[in-house]
Parts: sequence; C-alpha cells; structure tokens
Amino acid sequence: MTDADRRAADIENGRKVLRTEGAALAAYADDLGERFADAVAAMHACEGRVVVCGMGKSGHVGRKIAATLASTGTPAFFLHPGEASHGDLGMLTRADVALVLSNSGATPELSDVIAHTRRFSIPLIGVASKMDSPLMQAADIPLALPRAPEACPMGLAPTTSTTLTLGLGDALAVALMERREFKPEDFRTFHPGGKLGARLLKVDALMHSGDMPLVGLDTPMTEALLVISRHGFGVAGVIDDAGRLAGVITDGDLRRKMEGLLERTAREVMTANPVTIPPRALAQEAMALMNDRKITCLFVVDPDGGGAPAGVMHVHDCLRAGLDSV
Repeated sequence: MTDADRRAADIENGRKVLRTEGAALAAYADDLGERFADAVAAMHACEGRVVVCGMGKSGHVGRKIAATLASTGTPAFFLHPGEASHGDLGMLTRADVALVLSNSGATPELSDVIAHTRRFSIPLIGVASKMDSPLMQAADIPLALPRAPEACPMGLAPTTSTTLTLGLGDALAVALMERREFKPEDFRTFHPGGKLGARLLKVDALMHSGDMPLVGLDTPMTEALLVISRHGFGVAGVIDDAGRLAGVITDGDLRRKMEGLLERTAREVMTANPVTIPPRALAQEAMALMNDRKITCLFVVDPDGGGAPAGVMHVHDCLRAGLDSV
C-alpha cells in the first residue's frame, strides 16, 4: 500500500467512526423520553449535589459530566467508586442525587455505591445499555443507552457508548440550564478566568466612573483642551445644563475645526448625539462597537439614568481584560 493509499484509508476510517457515532446520537435523540424528563426534574429538585460515579472510561466521561454540570449552575462532583469503597461514600448524602454510569450496568466496583444509595434512600439515576443489569434494576430512574455498534472495528473499545453517555450528560446539563434560566452573567460566575471570562465581563466592570472628562456646552475650548489632556482618554464629554450627555469632543473634532479653535466653545466643536453603551452591556459589545466605529473611547450612559454619563470606557481597558481587538 502506498503512502497515498494509507492516508486515504486513514481518512475513510475517521469518517466511518464519526458517521457511526453520529448516527447513534441521532437515534438516541429520537428515543429520548419521559425518563429523561424525570432525571432532569430529580436533579433540579436536589438540595445537595449531583454525585457522578463511573469506572474506567465511564469514569473519565463522568468527570466531564460533573464538571459541565457544576459550571452551568448544578452543583456536582465526581466520586471514584474505588475510593468510595474505602471511606469516600460519606461524600454521598441523603440530600444528593447519584448519577451512576456503566455501559454494561454490571461493573462490580459500583456495587458499594449502588448499595449505599439504596440503604439511605438516595435518588439513583442509572445510565447503562442493558435494562436487565444490576444498575438499571436498582435505579429509581434508569436511562437506557441505545444498543449501537461501537466504532471500534473489533467492537471492544468503548467509543460509541462513551460518546452517547457524554451526549446524555450534555443534554442533562443544558436542560437544567433552561430550567434554572441560567444567564450569561451566571455563566461568568463559574468562568472568571481566561478568554471566556473576559467575553462575559460587563461594561460597568471595566468603565471609569467618578472623575470623568466632562465639560459644559459653553465651556471655552481653552479649558476643554486642559480637561482632555488631564484625564488622558483623548476625549471629553459635553453635558447640557441638566447633566445629560449632549456630545463628545474627539481628536478628529479638534483636527476638523482647527481654525480658530481656541476662540470656540465646546458646543461649536463637539459631535452631537454620540454613540454610547449601557453599563450592563457586555464589554465584548463595547469592543465591537469601538472597532466598527473606529473610535477608541465610549461614554457609558444608563438608559434609565436620564441621559447622564455613568462612566467612560477606553479600548485599552478591553484589551487589558483580555478581549480581542477584532
């Protein structure tokens, strides 16, 4: 076999795996029924935590499911069945819900966890492919995985089965998010770091308030220039007698009206009705607006605040927070 033939075969094998697993997921979506809704309701009503348990590949998937649940508003953690049998069963309490994963449903290492849930009447959601297995027979809510061929050519390595379990975990997490009316600001609570945290920052978390570069409509430009220089934003906001933002003076305004500039007032130089951003908008929106308008600064105006400026935001604030410039 030539190198080109081998590469072509590799690509085809990859496609077969994805098609096999994709077909299984699609079939599972069609079969999802009332027991799924029962599982969501039980997890939503849980006063403690969702305790996810699994052994081997199911354990690896279980860790991811627990992490996804915890990051989307459903308190959860992963309990290793081996450690559970040596004292960690105390982590699983009457206030919790157990989500136990096993493709066969007969994993011997899970027996102590299953027995513990029965002894203390802890709600047990079982996930397995065999309804007549010990796990599914014991479960209060058995969620059956469809009988689908593993993508492994020998039918031995957990591939399709783990993909189905992972998909089920995501489905549970998202359904719970909808039930809880989970919002972007809630999401940021659990994702404060990195690019994701930056994208979910609100404008009022980055804006400068208090001493802002503001002048009145009839302020002489000799004074307005001093205000612009002193604050270092490169702009000044122009407010009317009621304290509403009437306009802004930018570097572009100064260049366009350079002739006789020092004899003018702020009213004569400013750009009226400037673009603004509300304080509870996402900082990412402010960044996109500044990029689109090719400006470096935005005044923050609360629509319920009578039009008065609440703060000022510079593109450098967004960049320092980790937001992309494009």
